[in-house]
Amino acid sequence: MYLRHSTRRRNGKVYTHWRLVRSVRVGGRVRQETVACLGELDEAGRARASALARHFVGERFDQLDLFEDRRSLEPAKVYLDRVRVERGRGFGDVWLAWVLWKALDLDKFCLGVMDFGRERVAWTDVAFILVAARLCEPSSELHIAEDWYRRTALEDLLGIEASSIHHTRLYEGLDKLLPHKEALEKHLKDRLGDLFDLEYDLLLYDVTSTYFEGEARGNDLAQRGYSRDKRPDCKQVCIGLVVTREGFPLGYEVFAGNRTDVTTVEEIVEKMEARYGKARRIWAMDRGMVSEENIAWLRKEKRTYILGTPRSELTKWENELIDKGGWTEIREGLEVKLCKGPEGTETFILCRSADRAAKEKAMHERFSKRIAEGLESLSRRLEKARKKVDRSQVERQIGRLLGKNTRGAGRFKVVVKGDESRLGGLRLRWTENPEWSDWAALTEGAYILRSNILDWNPEDLWAAYMQLTEAENAFRIHKSELDMRPVWHQKRERVQAHILVCFLAYVLWKMLAGWQARARLGSSPRTVLEELQRIQSLDVVLPLENGREMRLRCVVQPDRAQKILIDRLGLRLPKRLRAPTGAVQM
Repeated sequence: MYLRHSTRRRNGKVYTHWRLVRSVRVGGRVRQETVACLGELDEAGRARASALARHFVGERFDQLDLFEDRRSLEPAKVYLDRVRVERGRGFGDVWLAWVLWKALDLDKFCLGVMDFGRERVAWTDVAFILVAARLCEPSSELHIAEDWYRRTALEDLLGIEASSIHHTRLYEGLDKLLPHKEALEKHLKDRLGDLFDLEYDLLLYDVTSTYFEGEARGNDLAQRGYSRDKRPDCKQVCIGLVVTREGFPLGYEVFAGNRTDVTTVEEIVEKMEARYGKARRIWAMDRGMVSEENIAWLRKEKRTYILGTPRSELTKWENELIDKGGWTEIREGLEVKLCKGPEGTETFILCRSADRAAKEKAMHERFSKRIAEGLESLSRRLEKARKKVDRSQVERQIGRLLGKNTRGAGRFKVVVKGDESRLGGLRLRWTENPEWSDWAALTEGAYILRSNILDWNPEDLWAAYMQLTEAENAFRIHKSELDMRPVWHQKRERVQAHILVCFLAYVLWKMLAGWQARARLGSSPRTVLEELQRIQSLDVVLPLENGREMRLRCVVQPDRAQKILIDRLGLRLPKRLRAPTGAVQM
């Protein structure tokens, strides 16, 4: 990484703005990617960052006694030509994970709820190791025990030898953590609310799936169903996640893999309300959750909602779509029209997006072209056939062609006719359906939202619904950055615990993203983790004149770009760690 700056002149004064950039290879080219916008890098900015860090982590991270040994030491003569470096360990990323864990008071929470016994390693530490590994280098428990842990400086941070961390203890740690799921969710809701001043008025709900490797015979929730991961050959479970408008997770539930989204709404809403209360809750859900039964149930208890609707709903509003009056442009390329529901208890918001229209039009044209090319190819084969062709076989081929290109299938009317003048005995004819084309042109880019909030303007309703992208983004991070899938565990409880660890790692991820945003460091936690991962701890071994050796456990000083990241987060990187017991210390 390196720094770049740009200057702007305003009111006769020159302002210099700095950016932290890195080079990224894309294909055969190298382009510059902005990691963070650093502003003017002035003293006031650094003071704000320090104040922000104190707000998040308190004063305790200014106390370097956790790391540095400050006892008075005697001078000693060292053979400089024999000085060597040993025991390099990854430090920066796990140290940051440890800071985030403590900033969320998860260390205190685990100490308060997890059992204590005669175990050599406290279950609270095992819980942190599992979550830190999922955040920094997602992998299996076996990989954590055999490789990852010993390559990190967690042995120094936690005071736990690598030989004490094995896969059996990690599996048992999963079992110890799972019973505290609901208490963890409540604790995180309160803590995140305090740190980021969150309001839980708008709750976003969505469902995804994650699949298994193996039969998962010991898990009754593992079933085959609609796979969002494009793995219908594997068993899966469904996960319903509730997040705030900022994307901070509030809670989740695990459902059977063959459960349809629409059947989960009542269960998830009742659980969230039982846990956090009903007051001032607006539920935003996409069209997959919508059914007349669900809407009636939400209205029965006077719950407020903003919902997407199936595309079939557009047919009920054809006249309003045709009518050019009443549309309001709330932003460039987006028009909305407010329509009252037939009973007067709901508001329907017709939306028309120019970008979405262009995308859907291109999609229709692409699928239509595929169908036309497929029909032409089949027609040529029928024309060249040298023996009688089975009509049912041809019709099945047409059905498969239309089934693979459903977005354009309605455009064509296809007929298979007999033709005695041909050896094959069949002729293919197709025409385009003008009614379908007209309807497609009218509805491309159009969609409908519905809500029982009657006093909001259409822009606010649309903006609230579009926050559902935060839930979708949460699922993307779970799957791409935290490697939640595939699930290798087979037992139901272990699967539940695996998902809980991924949930906690996502909380740390969002905590870091929120911290970055407040410190004006962009919104890419993975970039920060990758940069800090290069900061190592190591032992500097100094041979002494008396035949003994002095071992200093040090943290490598960050380069300029890394130092800027740490400074903007308002943190202080320790210079020294406690040397191992029995070593001569300086």
